[in-house]
Amino acid sequence: MTASTPYDTILIGAGMSGLAAGIRLAQFDQRVLVLDRHYLWGGLNSYYKREGRRFDVGLHALTNFVPKGTRGRPLTRILRQLRIPYDSLRLGEQHGSRSVVGDTDLHFGNDFELLRGEVARQFPTRATAFDGMARELEALPFDVPEGQESARAYLTRHLGEARLVDLLLLPILFYGSPTPSDVDFPSFVVLWKSLYEEGFARPRGGIRPLLDALRSRYLELGGELRMKAGVAEILHEDGRVQGVRLDDGTELHSERVISSAGRVETLSLCEETVAATCGPEHAGRMTFVESTTLLDQPAPDLGWTDTIVFFSQGERAVYEEPAEAVSHASGVICCPENYAGQEPETEGVLRLTLMANAEHWMAMSDGEYLAAKEQAWSKGLETAALYGPDVRKQVVARDTFTPRTIERFTGHLNGAVYGCPHKDKSGTTPLEGLFLCGTDQGYLGIVGAMLSGVAMANRHALLPA
Repeated sequence: MTASTPYDTILIGAGMSGLAAGIRLAQFDQRVLVLDRHYLWGGLNSYYKREGRRFDVGLHALTNFVPKGTRGRPLTRILRQLRIPYDSLRLGEQHGSRSVVGDTDLHFGNDFELLRGEVARQFPTRATAFDGMARELEALPFDVPEGQESARAYLTRHLGEARLVDLLLLPILFYGSPTPSDVDFPSFVVLWKSLYEEGFARPRGGIRPLLDALRSRYLELGGELRMKAGVAEILHEDGRVQGVRLDDGTELHSERVISSAGRVETLSLCEETVAATCGPEHAGRMTFVESTTLLDQPAPDLGWTDTIVFFSQGERAVYEEPAEAVSHASGVICCPENYAGQEPETEGVLRLTLMANAEHWMAMSDGEYLAAKEQAWSKGLETAALYGPDVRKQVVARDTFTPRTIERFTGHLNGAVYGCPHKDKSGTTPLEGLFLCGTDQGYLGIVGAMLSGVAMANRHALLPA
């Protein structure tokens, strides 16, 4: 089957970056089509219902929070570009989070002075060095060039205190690093600014209001969205994109395709010589098991006061692929109720994220898989009780997703949440007319994903003739 009228641009993936790119192109009256293999838009940041209860996935926090009207910052800039009203998201700021390594806690929030004071209190001999480093980072733009020292090397050079380096680095690693124990300097700068200089917020009602705003804006501009329409092949000839072939055999034509599926995954849809330029061996390996536990009363009423806890139980921060299926040595505990202005919950919510080994999960039989999920969740709540109240007697429902789930619903090999280690901010590929946006293009987080979509639309699809 063939659709004869070509599109100006076809976008693969109805996540944050794909929808944002679609909005930007539709604003300029392009004939745009967004395709997604699944029935619900959002990609890594979405939601689903089970037994009448809604479970959010992906969103722990919307980073880069700034108050309404703040000029020149990523959040307000992207909302202005997409013509989405700031007030429509009803953002609530975090109550406060902490990083824990061993027996040391470092509290931080949306006011940088809290973190500055914590460093001065716990590491008084490093306070002056921290202030100097913070001023240096504040002066840098979000987009710094590559080729500099790694984040760990930079922090160590400035601070010279391994525990402080680990405490500062742990949230950054869990919120955006595709590599073990460290992250490249450009990504570090983005994450430092996003987490520490700006901060965390949550749309009132979770991820759905943001997804609904993106979808509604795209459709009202005349964009076309097809769900349950997976791409089986990217069509190309003589090094130039011609369109796509869907799983059902339908051919759709366009000389420009922008994909948010990831570099390895996108090139695997091309013929063999193109796919071989970035094969499965280049895919990322940093992946997670995450459980959502619903409680018989609000989590704050049970004593959970932190918004997010980043923890590592040993003397050093651990962020690496474990040898076993899942590791409880480090992780992230999120209480979505601990943001200002959230809707009252009749059931509390705790989310726990742990490092995982994709190969173990992919190789399990169905029976082994279900047992492993149960064990990961059960031991996870036991681990969470080390950092807050024990809620195991208050559980009313739960669900767990694994690397297998992530690969199934996003197509990311190994369930790699942050994509392949090598990022290319140009978004280009070996094929003329085929571009990347999203994770493997190099932008991070929800705001970063939307910025990536807009940036790649501007650069590659709105060039003057």
